[in-house]
Amino acid sequence: MATEMQRFGTSEEEDEEMGLDVKEEGENDEDDDDKNSTPSTMVGVDGGLHTSSRSNNRFQHQQQFQDQMTPQGGGRRCRPIEEKERTKLRERQRRAITAKILAGLRRHGNYNLRVRADINDVIAALAREAGWVVLPDGTTFPSRSQGVRPAAGASSTVATSSTSLPLQQNQAASLRGISSACPIRMDNEACQMKGLFVPSSSAYDVSSSARSQSSHILGVEVDGQDDALIGVSVDTVGGRQVVDMPSKLQERDFAGTPYVPVYVLLPLGAINMKCELVDPDGLLKQLRVLKSISVDGIMVDCWWGIVEAHVPQEYNWKGYKRLFQMVRELKLKLQVVMSFHECGGNVGDDVCIPLPHWVAEIGRSNPDIFFTDKSGRRNPECLSWGIDKERVLRGRTASEVYFDYMRSFRVEFDEFFVDGVISMIEIGLGPCGELRYPSNPVKHGWRYPGVGEFQCYDRYMLKSLTKAAETRGHSFWARGPENAGSYNSRPHETGFFCNGGDYDSYYGRFFLNWYSQLLINHGDRVLSLAKFAFEGTFITTKLSGIHWWYKTASHAAELTAGFYNPSNHDGYAEIMEMLKKHGVSLNFTLAQMGISDPHMDSSEALGDPDGLAWQVVNAAWDSSLLITSENVLPCLDKVSYNHVLEKAKPLNDPDGRHYSAFTYLRLGPLLMEPHNIMEFERFVKRMHGEAVLEIHA
Repeated sequence: MATEMQRFGTSEEEDEEMGLDVKEEGENDEDDDDKNSTPSTMVGVDGGLHTSSRSNNRFQHQQQFQDQMTPQGGGRRCRPIEEKERTKLRERQRRAITAKILAGLRRHGNYNLRVRADINDVIAALAREAGWVVLPDGTTFPSRSQGVRPAAGASSTVATSSTSLPLQQNQAASLRGISSACPIRMDNEACQMKGLFVPSSSAYDVSSSARSQSSHILGVEVDGQDDALIGVSVDTVGGRQVVDMPSKLQERDFAGTPYVPVYVLLPLGAINMKCELVDPDGLLKQLRVLKSISVDGIMVDCWWGIVEAHVPQEYNWKGYKRLFQMVRELKLKLQVVMSFHECGGNVGDDVCIPLPHWVAEIGRSNPDIFFTDKSGRRNPECLSWGIDKERVLRGRTASEVYFDYMRSFRVEFDEFFVDGVISMIEIGLGPCGELRYPSNPVKHGWRYPGVGEFQCYDRYMLKSLTKAAETRGHSFWARGPENAGSYNSRPHETGFFCNGGDYDSYYGRFFLNWYSQLLINHGDRVLSLAKFAFEGTFITTKLSGIHWWYKTASHAAELTAGFYNPSNHDGYAEIMEMLKKHGVSLNFTLAQMGISDPHMDSSEALGDPDGLAWQVVNAAWDSSLLITSENVLPCLDKVSYNHVLEKAKPLNDPDGRHYSAFTYLRLGPLLMEPHNIMEFERFVKRMHGEAVLEIHA
């Protein structure tokens, strides 16, 4: 069967002439009739439907012959012809309804199921997307995490002989072309399932010789209008029903759009703690695959905790040198991250790479080198910004430690800079390499969507706060907020973040201005050193998207992270001006957050990922900054890729602005699966502005 079937419909009169003789549930006395009375229906090359008069007459003759041969005294009775016709009519009506539902979903809902998908596969897919759990044996029940129950009268039912499935409402995921009575929930699991790409030579396909001679083609109706170009083929293969549904997904054509380079981030554990390249042969194979699909290059973290692990200013780069040579031989480009934070303990971390051992030793005797919350808990994920100018690291300040590390890298890999293999350096400025305070550490019990806590209670930052308060003339302001709640508080539960709360008082404005200015000063200090170490190299830094509680007046989660961005103050313009001062581009990690995460309900947390992205991206572009980005959530399906493309190349931007690069997170066995790598190749070509043919499962 061709991957793109001919689309057509049949009129009601043609459907009557097809003579469908099917059995109703529980009516076992027509088994023989079903086996012998199926007519031959052929699909012409032009997509038309031809039912020969000879086949129709032969069918009528067989039916009359069977009626005459029914034993008079046997165990079977001869059912009236009218009852048989009513049975056939009911089955035709039921099939027609099912066909319309399936065709509508395939056309408008982005369902790329395998070519010969069983009807049970389709129903299971719908159930999972609606938030239900479907076990392998077909047992179906609502999941415990299902937040919205199907509303009475507002759910659509897909019926088979033994299954009835309600679809769940979800106001956040309204899809065009689908009636409001059949909304679809777009959670992360469903997005991955729906985007499953199957090549035209799928092993699930069935050759024409193996297919049944009976093919019932039913017309469909979409949004109340007949559409003769859409059809659903219900065939019998191997004794079971299978459904062919045409894929009709409207996508924006990115041919001729600006070229946006695509990089792929290597696994966190590509280099081990001995600074050795892990599995070089396996990695080489994966890099060759990336090269074959026109990926521009790779990104890799250069971990401070690996390179300068044991003794200050003794650097071990051998594993990275072998990796870089491999990349150069494949004629790929390199983006390198100066990672001054620990790896492990955060979402997505599958390895543990702590800060250097000699730093940990200093921390045991002087824990104030780490960020500290109001309860006195230390966070060894990265160094406190309070020691940027304090000589507490074996005679060096934190800024000097960062500069010495960057200068060593620049000298060690000079040939790769000269050859242009290293195309970009990203400077880590905080936890997860992002410019922010570690205000929401999972290790300290934070869970989404808590507001987090201020991280300014080490003695070096309190010293800075005391100096600022005395300069202002209010020494009693030398303290952190006392009514800001805890990590998992909601804004309305606190006196500081609630509407009309202390965040907007004289003290609140003083404290938040000092807190955010410390963040900007840290970025300014480290980036000035990076610009000196990597002169002439494209430099970027990462800014995270703290989008929860964005729709509240205080923007509480942003405040604890260091972004002074309540509804009456722009917290990002000053950051952009600081980046512009050094000619540094912005890596904003919110490109994919418009795709809902089942663990992060933005509506519950009054979040607005798109609103935050609009503010940050426009602040950057207003400052004439270049913008790069990377996906936050797993990205393997067409829905996620389309969302990234729309963000990377805005359709209606009057100045034609777009991202300067995109980094995919991350390389691994899942991406290398054939259907995933083919979908990724298609995404890369569209990012490059190339024409791409429509893919049909």
